[in-house]
Amino acid sequence: MNQNQAPNRYFATCPRGLEQLLADELLQVNAKAIKTTDGGASFDGDWSVCYAANLHSRIATRILWQVSRGKYLNEEDLFEAAYKLNWPQWFDVKHDFMVKVTGVKCPLKSLEFATLKIKDAVCDKFRLSVGSRPYIDTKTPAVRIHAYLAAEEYQFYLDTSGAALYQRGNRGASIEAPLRENLAAGILKLSGWQVGTPLLDPMCGSGTFLLEAAMVALDMAPGYKRSFGFETLNNFESTTWSKLKNIAASKVKPVTFQKIYGSDIDLRAVRIAKKNLEDAGLLAAVQLSQQDIVNLLPPAESGVMVANPPYGVRIGEDEELTQLYPKIGESLKRKFAGWNTYFLTNDLRMPKLMRLTPSKRTPLYNGPLECRLFEIKMVAGSNRK
Repeated sequence: MNQNQAPNRYFATCPRGLEQLLADELLQVNAKAIKTTDGGASFDGDWSVCYAANLHSRIATRILWQVSRGKYLNEEDLFEAAYKLNWPQWFDVKHDFMVKVTGVKCPLKSLEFATLKIKDAVCDKFRLSVGSRPYIDTKTPAVRIHAYLAAEEYQFYLDTSGAALYQRGNRGASIEAPLRENLAAGILKLSGWQVGTPLLDPMCGSGTFLLEAAMVALDMAPGYKRSFGFETLNNFESTTWSKLKNIAASKVKPVTFQKIYGSDIDLRAVRIAKKNLEDAGLLAAVQLSQQDIVNLLPPAESGVMVANPPYGVRIGEDEELTQLYPKIGESLKRKFAGWNTYFLTNDLRMPKLMRLTPSKRTPLYNGPLECRLFEIKMVAGSNRK
Protein backbone atom coordinates (compact mmCIF):
# COMPACT_ATOMS: atom_id res chain seq x y z
CA MET A 1 0.00 0.00 0.00
CA ASN A 2 1.53 3.36 -0.90
CA GLN A 3 1.81 5.91 1.90
CA ASN A 4 -0.81 8.37 0.58
CA GLN A 5 -3.49 5.79 0.03
CA ALA A 6 -6.15 5.55 2.77
CA PRO A 7 -6.32 2.08 4.35
CA ASN A 8 -9.22 -0.24 3.55
CA ARG A 9 -12.16 -0.34 5.93
CA TYR A 10 -13.40 -3.79 7.01
CA PHE A 11 -16.07 -5.31 9.16
CA ALA A 12 -15.59 -8.72 10.82
CA THR A 13 -18.72 -10.54 11.97
CA CYS A 14 -18.70 -13.04 14.85
CA PRO A 15 -21.06 -14.91 17.22
CA ARG A 16 -22.67 -12.47 19.65
CA GLY A 17 -20.88 -12.44 22.99
CA LEU A 18 -17.40 -12.93 21.49
CA GLU A 19 -16.80 -9.39 20.18
CA GLN A 20 -13.98 -8.57 22.60
CA LEU A 21 -12.12 -11.80 21.80
CA LEU A 22 -12.44 -10.93 18.10
CA ALA A 23 -10.96 -7.47 18.74
CA ASP A 24 -7.99 -9.10 20.54
CA GLU A 25 -7.37 -11.31 17.51
CA LEU A 26 -7.58 -8.39 15.08
CA LEU A 27 -4.96 -6.59 17.16
CA GLN A 28 -2.67 -9.61 16.68
CA VAL A 29 -2.79 -9.22 12.87
CA ASN A 30 -1.97 -5.48 13.05
CA ALA A 31 -5.49 -4.19 12.38
CA LYS A 32 -5.98 -0.49 13.19
CA ALA A 33 -8.93 1.59 14.43
CA ILE A 34 -10.72 -1.50 15.84
CA LYS A 35 -14.23 -0.77 17.12
CA THR A 36 -16.50 -3.49 18.48
CA THR A 37 -20.24 -3.42 18.04
CA ASP A 38 -22.95 -6.03 18.61
CA GLY A 39 -22.01 -9.09 16.50
CA GLY A 40 -18.65 -7.91 15.19
CA ALA A 41 -15.93 -5.28 14.87
CA SER A 42 -14.86 -2.75 12.25
CA PHE A 43 -11.17 -2.18 11.55
CA ASP A 44 -8.73 -0.63 9.08
CA GLY A 45 -5.73 -2.12 7.30
CA ASP A 46 -4.13 -3.01 3.99
CA TRP A 47 -4.68 -6.29 2.17
CA SER A 48 -2.12 -8.20 4.23
CA VAL A 49 -4.18 -7.39 7.35
CA CYS A 50 -7.35 -8.62 5.64
CA TYR A 51 -5.68 -11.85 4.46
CA ALA A 52 -4.13 -12.48 7.88
CA ALA A 53 -7.48 -11.93 9.63
CA ASN A 54 -9.10 -14.52 7.35
CA LEU A 55 -6.25 -16.97 7.85
CA HIS A 56 -5.75 -16.62 11.61
CA SER A 57 -9.03 -15.58 13.22
CA ARG A 58 -10.64 -18.44 15.14
CA ILE A 59 -13.56 -16.23 16.21
CA ALA A 60 -14.65 -14.30 13.07
CA THR A 61 -17.47 -15.55 10.84
CA ARG A 62 -16.68 -13.32 7.84
CA ILE A 63 -14.34 -10.45 6.94
CA LEU A 64 -16.17 -7.88 4.79
CA TRP A 65 -14.45 -5.10 2.83
CA GLN A 66 -16.40 -1.85 2.76
CA VAL A 67 -16.65 -0.46 -0.79
CA SER A 68 -19.21 2.29 -0.23
CA ARG A 69 -21.47 4.01 2.29
CA GLY A 70 -23.98 6.82 2.19
CA LYS A 71 -27.53 7.99 2.93
CA TYR A 72 -30.68 6.52 1.38
CA LEU A 73 -34.44 6.94 1.61
CA ASN A 74 -35.81 4.23 -0.69
CA GLU A 75 -34.96 1.32 -3.01
CA GLU A 76 -34.26 3.69 -5.94
CA ASP A 77 -31.52 5.38 -3.89
CA LEU A 78 -29.94 1.96 -3.29
CA PHE A 79 -30.10 1.17 -7.01
CA GLU A 80 -28.38 4.49 -7.85
CA ALA A 81 -25.74 4.03 -5.17
CA ALA A 82 -24.92 0.50 -6.37
CA TYR A 83 -24.97 1.54 -10.05
CA LYS A 84 -22.44 4.32 -9.37
CA LEU A 85 -19.84 1.79 -8.24
CA ASN A 86 -17.36 0.27 -10.65
CA TRP A 87 -18.04 -3.42 -9.91
CA PRO A 88 -16.11 -4.70 -12.98
CA GLN A 89 -12.88 -3.26 -11.49
CA TRP A 90 -13.37 -5.56 -8.45
CA PHE A 91 -14.45 -8.84 -10.01
CA ASP A 92 -14.63 -10.53 -13.39
CA VAL A 93 -17.91 -11.03 -15.26
CA LYS A 94 -17.19 -14.80 -15.36
CA HIS A 95 -17.66 -15.04 -11.56
CA ASP A 96 -21.19 -15.68 -10.34
CA PHE A 97 -22.33 -13.61 -7.38
CA MET A 98 -25.04 -13.11 -4.79
CA VAL A 99 -26.35 -10.11 -2.83
CA LYS A 100 -27.24 -10.41 0.85
CA VAL A 101 -29.06 -7.57 2.55
CA THR A 102 -29.41 -7.14 6.32
CA GLY A 103 -31.37 -4.35 7.88
CA VAL A 104 -31.45 -2.92 11.39
CA LYS A 105 -34.14 -0.26 11.96
CA CYS A 106 -34.39 -0.20 8.16
CA PRO A 107 -37.49 1.73 6.93
CA LEU A 108 -37.96 -0.33 3.73
CA LYS A 109 -40.96 -2.63 3.48
CA SER A 110 -39.16 -5.46 1.71
CA LEU A 111 -35.51 -6.46 2.02
CA GLU A 112 -36.11 -8.89 -0.89
CA PHE A 113 -36.98 -5.96 -3.15
CA ALA A 114 -33.93 -4.01 -1.97
CA THR A 115 -31.79 -7.10 -2.74
CA LEU A 116 -33.25 -7.26 -6.25
CA LYS A 117 -32.55 -3.55 -6.92
CA ILE A 118 -28.91 -3.86 -5.86
CA LYS A 119 -28.50 -7.04 -7.94
CA ASP A 120 -30.00 -5.27 -11.00
CA ALA A 121 -27.67 -2.29 -10.53
CA VAL A 122 -24.59 -4.56 -10.44
CA CYS A 123 -25.72 -6.43 -13.59
CA ASP A 124 -26.56 -3.18 -15.41
CA LYS A 125 -23.13 -1.76 -14.58
CA PHE A 126 -21.46 -4.89 -16.00
CA ARG A 127 -23.59 -4.72 -19.18
CA LEU A 128 -22.58 -1.09 -19.65
CA SER A 129 -18.87 -1.74 -19.04
CA VAL A 130 -18.19 -5.15 -20.61
CA GLY A 131 -21.33 -5.92 -22.64
CA SER A 132 -22.48 -8.90 -20.55
CA ARG A 133 -23.53 -9.64 -16.97
CA PRO A 134 -22.40 -12.14 -14.31
CA TYR A 135 -24.71 -14.97 -13.24
CA ILE A 136 -26.40 -15.19 -9.88
CA ASP A 137 -25.65 -18.13 -7.58
CA THR A 138 -27.20 -18.04 -4.12
CA LYS A 139 -25.65 -21.33 -2.93
CA THR A 140 -21.90 -21.19 -3.63
CA PRO A 141 -21.16 -17.91 -5.38
CA ALA A 142 -17.59 -16.88 -6.20
CA VAL A 143 -18.39 -13.33 -5.05
CA ARG A 144 -20.68 -12.19 -2.23
CA ILE A 145 -21.93 -8.62 -1.94
CA HIS A 146 -23.33 -7.61 1.45
CA ALA A 147 -25.52 -4.56 1.97
CA TYR A 148 -26.14 -3.34 5.49
CA LEU A 149 -29.10 -0.97 5.88
CA ALA A 150 -29.52 1.14 9.00
CA ALA A 151 -32.30 3.72 9.54
CA GLU A 152 -30.78 6.26 7.11
CA GLU A 153 -27.41 4.88 6.05
CA TYR A 154 -26.40 2.07 3.72
CA GLN A 155 -23.04 0.28 3.62
CA PHE A 156 -21.94 -1.95 0.75
CA TYR A 157 -19.33 -4.65 1.32
CA LEU A 158 -17.49 -7.26 -0.73
CA ASP A 159 -16.99 -10.45 1.24
CA THR A 160 -13.32 -11.43 1.42
CA SER A 161 -13.98 -14.78 3.16
CA GLY A 162 -16.14 -16.77 0.75
CA ALA A 163 -17.54 -19.70 2.74
CA ALA A 164 -18.03 -18.75 6.41
CA LEU A 165 -14.74 -18.83 8.33
CA TYR A 166 -15.97 -21.40 10.85
CA GLN A 167 -15.87 -23.85 7.94
CA ARG A 168 -12.25 -24.82 8.50
CA GLY A 169 -12.31 -27.48 5.83
CA ASN A 170 -12.01 -30.07 8.63
CA ARG A 171 -15.31 -31.44 9.79
CA GLY A 172 -16.89 -33.66 7.17
CA ALA A 173 -19.46 -35.51 9.22
CA SER A 174 -21.55 -34.16 12.07
CA ILE A 175 -24.36 -35.23 14.32
CA GLU A 176 -27.47 -33.08 14.62
CA ALA A 177 -27.14 -29.42 15.75
CA PRO A 178 -23.34 -29.29 15.96
CA LEU A 179 -21.58 -26.45 17.69
CA ARG A 180 -20.09 -23.89 15.31
CA GLU A 181 -16.30 -23.96 15.25
CA ASN A 182 -15.84 -20.25 16.01
CA LEU A 183 -18.16 -20.45 19.02
CA ALA A 184 -16.22 -23.49 20.28
CA ALA A 185 -12.94 -21.57 19.81
CA GLY A 186 -14.41 -18.63 21.75
CA ILE A 187 -15.50 -20.88 24.62
CA LEU A 188 -12.00 -22.39 24.85
CA LYS A 189 -10.64 -18.83 25.11
CA LEU A 190 -13.23 -17.82 27.73
CA SER A 191 -12.40 -20.93 29.78
CA GLY A 192 -8.80 -19.74 30.14
CA TRP A 193 -7.54 -23.13 28.91
CA GLN A 194 -3.82 -23.09 28.11
CA VAL A 195 -1.98 -25.49 25.83
CA GLY A 196 -0.46 -28.26 27.98
CA THR A 197 -3.30 -28.21 30.51
CA PRO A 198 -5.50 -31.33 30.32
CA LEU A 199 -8.74 -30.58 28.42
CA LEU A 200 -11.77 -32.86 28.55
CA ASP A 201 -15.01 -32.78 26.57
CA PRO A 202 -17.22 -35.51 28.09
CA MET A 203 -20.06 -34.94 25.57
CA CYS A 204 -17.89 -34.51 22.51
CA GLY A 205 -20.50 -35.07 19.78
CA SER A 206 -18.80 -34.71 16.39
CA GLY A 207 -15.65 -33.38 18.08
CA THR A 208 -15.75 -29.61 17.51
CA PHE A 209 -14.08 -28.63 20.81
CA LEU A 210 -11.44 -31.34 20.29
CA LEU A 211 -10.62 -30.19 16.74
CA GLU A 212 -10.38 -26.54 17.77
CA ALA A 213 -8.21 -27.32 20.80
CA ALA A 214 -5.89 -29.56 18.78
CA MET A 215 -5.42 -26.82 16.16
CA VAL A 216 -4.57 -24.30 18.90
CA ALA A 217 -2.17 -26.74 20.59
CA LEU A 218 -0.33 -27.45 17.32
CA ASP A 219 -0.20 -23.80 16.25
CA MET A 220 -2.30 -24.54 13.19
CA ALA A 221 -3.93 -21.47 11.62
CA PRO A 222 -7.66 -22.22 11.30
CA GLY A 223 -7.75 -21.18 7.63
CA TYR A 224 -4.60 -22.86 6.43
CA LYS A 225 -6.36 -25.68 4.57
CA ARG A 226 -9.04 -23.70 2.72
CA SER A 227 -9.54 -21.07 0.06
CA PHE A 228 -11.03 -17.58 0.45
CA GLY A 229 -13.25 -15.11 -1.37
CA PHE A 230 -10.45 -12.55 -1.74
CA GLU A 231 -8.65 -14.94 -4.13
CA THR A 232 -11.36 -14.29 -6.76
CA LEU A 233 -11.17 -10.48 -6.56
CA ASN A 234 -9.28 -8.54 -9.26
CA ASN A 235 -7.03 -6.82 -6.72
CA PHE A 236 -5.83 -10.12 -5.20
CA GLU A 237 -2.17 -9.84 -4.14
CA SER A 238 -0.98 -13.40 -4.64
CA THR A 239 2.59 -12.76 -3.44
CA THR A 240 1.37 -11.22 -0.18
CA TRP A 241 -0.95 -14.20 0.33
CA SER A 242 1.69 -16.85 -0.45
CA LYS A 243 4.05 -15.26 2.06
CA LEU A 244 1.42 -15.28 4.84
CA LYS A 245 0.43 -18.86 4.07
CA ASN A 246 4.02 -20.12 4.05
CA ILE A 247 4.78 -18.48 7.41
CA ALA A 248 1.63 -20.09 8.87
CA ALA A 249 2.52 -23.51 7.44
CA SER A 250 6.06 -23.33 8.84
CA LYS A 251 4.73 -22.83 12.38
CA VAL A 252 2.57 -25.97 12.50
CA LYS A 253 3.96 -28.44 15.05
CA PRO A 254 4.18 -32.20 14.43
CA VAL A 255 1.04 -34.01 15.61
CA THR A 256 1.65 -35.54 19.04
CA PHE A 257 -0.67 -36.20 21.98
CA GLN A 258 -1.75 -32.88 23.56
CA LYS A 259 -3.60 -34.02 26.73
CA ILE A 260 -6.92 -33.43 24.95
CA TYR A 261 -9.57 -35.99 25.89
CA GLY A 262 -13.00 -36.58 24.38
CA SER A 263 -15.77 -39.00 25.20
CA ASP A 264 -19.47 -39.48 24.53
CA ILE A 265 -22.14 -41.93 25.65
CA ASP A 266 -23.14 -42.35 21.98
CA LEU A 267 -20.79 -44.67 20.07
CA ARG A 268 -21.90 -43.11 16.77
CA ALA A 269 -20.75 -39.68 18.00
CA VAL A 270 -17.37 -41.09 19.03
CA ARG A 271 -16.96 -42.68 15.59
CA ILE A 272 -17.86 -39.40 13.85
CA ALA A 273 -15.47 -37.41 16.07
CA LYS A 274 -12.74 -39.96 15.30
CA LYS A 275 -13.35 -39.68 11.55
CA ASN A 276 -13.30 -35.86 11.66
CA LEU A 277 -10.04 -35.83 13.64
CA GLU A 278 -8.56 -38.41 11.28
CA ASP A 279 -9.56 -36.41 8.18
CA ALA A 280 -8.01 -33.29 9.72
CA GLY A 281 -4.81 -35.23 10.45
CA LEU A 282 -5.24 -34.53 14.17
CA LEU A 283 -6.25 -37.90 15.61
CA ALA A 284 -2.92 -38.50 17.37
CA ALA A 285 -3.35 -35.25 19.35
CA VAL A 286 -6.51 -36.49 21.08
CA GLN A 287 -7.60 -39.47 23.17
CA LEU A 288 -11.18 -40.65 22.49
CA SER A 289 -13.42 -43.10 24.34
CA GLN A 290 -17.05 -44.13 24.61
CA GLN A 291 -18.20 -43.29 28.15
CA ASP A 292 -21.18 -41.97 30.03
CA ILE A 293 -20.30 -38.64 31.70
CA VAL A 294 -21.77 -40.00 34.97
CA ASN A 295 -19.23 -42.87 35.13
CA LEU A 296 -16.30 -40.94 33.69
CA LEU A 297 -13.04 -40.77 35.65
CA PRO A 298 -10.92 -37.63 35.34
CA PRO A 299 -7.90 -38.17 33.04
CA ALA A 300 -5.72 -35.97 35.31
CA GLU A 301 -5.58 -34.39 38.79
CA SER A 302 -6.80 -31.06 37.45
CA GLY A 303 -7.73 -29.48 34.16
CA VAL A 304 -10.47 -27.81 32.14
CA MET A 305 -13.74 -29.48 31.18
CA VAL A 306 -15.88 -28.00 28.37
CA ALA A 307 -19.23 -29.40 27.34
CA ASN A 308 -22.19 -28.52 25.17
CA PRO A 309 -24.84 -30.84 26.65
CA PRO A 310 -27.98 -31.80 24.72
CA TYR A 311 -30.59 -29.04 24.82
CA GLY A 312 -33.77 -31.05 25.31
CA VAL A 313 -35.24 -29.59 22.13
CA ARG A 314 -37.21 -32.74 21.35
CA ILE A 315 -40.27 -33.82 23.33
CA GLY A 316 -39.51 -36.08 26.28
CA GLU A 317 -35.86 -35.02 26.48
CA ASP A 318 -36.66 -32.38 29.09
CA GLU A 319 -37.63 -35.12 31.54
CA GLU A 320 -34.45 -37.08 30.82
CA LEU A 321 -32.30 -33.98 31.36
CA THR A 322 -34.05 -33.19 34.64
CA GLN A 323 -32.89 -36.63 35.83
CA LEU A 324 -29.44 -36.43 34.23
CA TYR A 325 -28.28 -33.07 35.65
CA PRO A 326 -28.26 -34.09 39.37
CA LYS A 327 -26.24 -37.22 38.43
CA ILE A 328 -23.70 -35.09 36.53
CA GLY A 329 -23.48 -32.76 39.54
CA GLU A 330 -22.88 -35.72 41.89
CA SER A 331 -20.18 -37.16 39.66
CA LEU A 332 -18.39 -33.80 39.39
CA LYS A 333 -18.43 -33.29 43.16
CA ARG A 334 -17.19 -36.80 43.82
CA LYS A 335 -14.48 -37.10 41.17
CA PHE A 336 -13.56 -33.78 39.60
CA ALA A 337 -12.22 -31.72 42.53
CA GLY A 338 -9.52 -29.42 41.13
CA TRP A 339 -11.17 -29.07 37.71
CA ASN A 340 -12.71 -25.95 36.18
CA THR A 341 -15.84 -26.90 34.24
CA TYR A 342 -17.69 -24.96 31.52
CA PHE A 343 -21.15 -25.85 30.23
CA LEU A 344 -22.78 -24.13 27.25
CA THR A 345 -26.55 -24.60 27.39
CA ASN A 346 -29.82 -22.80 26.76
CA ASP A 347 -31.34 -24.70 29.70
CA LEU A 348 -30.98 -22.13 32.48
CA ARG A 349 -32.10 -24.65 35.12
CA MET A 350 -28.95 -26.67 34.64
CA PRO A 351 -26.70 -25.46 37.54
CA LYS A 352 -29.65 -25.49 39.95
CA LEU A 353 -30.56 -29.05 39.00
CA MET A 354 -26.87 -30.01 39.26
CA ARG A 355 -26.92 -28.39 42.74
CA LEU A 356 -23.81 -26.41 41.85
CA THR A 357 -23.22 -22.67 41.90
CA PRO A 358 -21.67 -21.08 38.81
CA SER A 359 -18.94 -18.48 39.39
CA LYS A 360 -19.71 -16.93 35.98
CA ARG A 361 -22.64 -16.92 33.54
CA THR A 362 -21.61 -15.55 30.15
CA PRO A 363 -24.44 -14.89 27.65
CA LEU A 364 -23.57 -16.39 24.24
CA TYR A 365 -25.55 -17.20 21.12
CA ASN A 366 -25.35 -20.56 19.36
CA GLY A 367 -26.83 -19.39 16.06
CA PRO A 368 -30.19 -17.87 17.05
CA LEU A 369 -30.32 -19.70 20.39
CA GLU A 370 -29.56 -17.58 23.43
CA CYS A 371 -27.38 -19.66 25.74
CA ARG A 372 -25.28 -19.30 28.87
CA LEU A 373 -21.74 -20.45 29.41
CA PHE A 374 -21.73 -21.55 33.05
CA GLU A 375 -18.35 -21.61 34.78
CA ILE A 376 -18.34 -24.02 37.74
CA LYS A 377 -15.07 -24.42 39.63
CA MET A 378 -14.81 -27.73 41.45
CA VAL A 379 -12.80 -26.77 44.52
CA ALA A 380 -10.40 -29.45 45.74
CA GLY A 381 -11.01 -30.77 49.26
CA SER A 382 -14.48 -29.34 49.87
CA ASN A 383 -16.58 -32.19 48.48
CA ARG A 384 -14.61 -35.25 49.51
CA LYS A 385 -16.77 -38.09 50.78
